[in-house]
Amino acid sequence: MNVNSFHSLAIAILTPMLLLAGCATADLAANGHPDKVVYHVNDSTVASDVLRNVGNHLDVNPQAQIVVVTHARGVDFLMEGAKDKNGNAYNVVVETLAGRGVSFDVCEITLKNRKLDRKQFIPESVFVPSGVAEIAKLQARGGYAYLKP
Repeated sequence: MNVNSFHSLAIAILTPMLLLAGCATADLAANGHPDKVVYHVNDSTVASDVLRNVGNHLDVNPQAQIVVVTHARGVDFLMEGAKDKNGNAYNVVVETLAGRGVSFDVCEITLKNRKLDRKQFIPESVFVPSGVAEIAKLQARGGYAYLKP
């Protein structure tokens, strides 16, 4: 089989598959099954990117169910008074996204290991026993897609 014949055969096989996949996605959205996504943050240096991505995600799909799970150095942007490199307070964006249904989970193991207190965190923080265990639970039992910026 020459290269042109192979390409033609591949296109003939893949095109219907891609069309069916697109229809399945459209069908899920039409049947009320929103995206379910967990964003994993273990380093607050990417927090601005994560918050922007989450906002963009909701702009395109307002029905998406989004959980931002933080642990290790990823919890820092959810602390009272935390600011990005330009001096902008994170809590403003977090409040807005929480108002749009986003959950911001903070790992209690991180709090224990770093000797942090719940009172140091903004009110939108939701405390979970383990960040990584929460991610696994959301993926395995909740059907959440995993994104790591």
